[in-house]
Amino acid sequence: MSSKAVASDELHIAMFPFFAFGHISPFVQLSNKLSLHGVRISFLSAPGNIPRTKSSLLDSPKIQIIPLSIPPVEGLPPGLDSTSEMTPSMAETLKTALDLMQPQIKTLLSQLKPHLVVFDFAQSWVPRIASELGIKSLYFAVFSAVSEAYVIVPARTSGKMDPTAQDLMNPPEGFPCTSLVSLKRFQAEDILYVYKSFGGSPSVYSRVRDAVRGSDAVIIKTCNEMEAPYLEYLKTQFQKPVLSSGLLVPEPPAGVLEEKWAKWLDQFPSNSVVYCSFGSETFLSDNQIQELTLGLELTGLPFFLVLNFPSNVDNDAKLAGQQLILAHDSVGCYFCHSGFSSVIEAFINDCQLVLLPLKGDQFLNSKLIAGDMKAGVEVNRRDEDGYFGREDISDAVKTLMVDIDKGPCMSLRANHGKWREFLKNGEIQAKFIADLVEELKAL
Repeated sequence: MSSKAVASDELHIAMFPFFAFGHISPFVQLSNKLSLHGVRISFLSAPGNIPRTKSSLLDSPKIQIIPLSIPPVEGLPPGLDSTSEMTPSMAETLKTALDLMQPQIKTLLSQLKPHLVVFDFAQSWVPRIASELGIKSLYFAVFSAVSEAYVIVPARTSGKMDPTAQDLMNPPEGFPCTSLVSLKRFQAEDILYVYKSFGGSPSVYSRVRDAVRGSDAVIIKTCNEMEAPYLEYLKTQFQKPVLSSGLLVPEPPAGVLEEKWAKWLDQFPSNSVVYCSFGSETFLSDNQIQELTLGLELTGLPFFLVLNFPSNVDNDAKLAGQQLILAHDSVGCYFCHSGFSSVIEAFINDCQLVLLPLKGDQFLNSKLIAGDMKAGVEVNRRDEDGYFGREDISDAVKTLMVDIDKGPCMSLRANHGKWREFLKNGEIQAKFIADLVEELKAL
């Protein structure tokens, strides 16, 4: 179908994310942005994820949600539909259950007849099914280009076995010349997970490799302005179109901040409070909690520390509350795990960034923000095991929040301001999606 033919008949895309909210959210953001540009969306997910997904999707005639049924698999209790409710071993078993959904997905796609299907890493079999039905498929990489470029490119396994931790401490062959020259041992050891097979199921690396090979193009949640060297490297490595969606900047949250938090925050001067949170699926050890808390106390600044979300609370309400807290005038610093969505929230709410990456892609995001972009500070950690002490926490926060008249702080704040302006520029952000729509139509 030509671009002109699609233009005369609205573009219809099926969205199929992995059942983890860290993956569902970028698919939701992309769906919302595309629908505003006239694209029809069929969003596929398991029933338990639909209420939260529906509350995040725009209420639009352009968007429909299609429920899927997860097949029964030993080790995966029925009724658990997202990784936020699962142990790590259950989350691995979920990938096996997804593999068993191929007939269901083929039937659905043959009924829906979308022009394109946008899918996630775990469903690396989607391109084969889509191709049989005459549907184009696109792998949507929900992580930063730097993390994809460092970890999952073919150069990592070319002509040899899977990389060791020692290999992963250094960039792959041909990697661009940037501030990212190495990782610490504890970071490389954490990333080894990507190459491991659990119970005979393909590794994350194998799934991503097959997803990329089979797809007609790759979409990455980034832009040239932020990650040009890594995008160019990925194009060379993948040998197929690599499209950018832009950063999918969220709309400001609706509603008002809960009175008890607003009252507490109102006591403090503008930009003086440190807000510290590591998302809903990160759990710190007792020692880490102690050093983090004592380190924040050492700064002498007021701080707001969220350790995790208990399983019995409404995560949507908490996440909305987080955005409203970050938007409060007295909050001036976001101390976070370097998840890309969190980083974007910090920029748009004018909160300085202190970064304590704890796993996987977060280590690479932190290098991008603190290294390439020079728009945040990463907490110093011990090389072999990632240990940090209270002084490491205090020093990182003070660099941005206390020593504000010193050169390094002024430079970091200036860079932060430039990126904030870029991300808050509605015309620029809308153009990323408009350009993407044209590229999708051309496919």
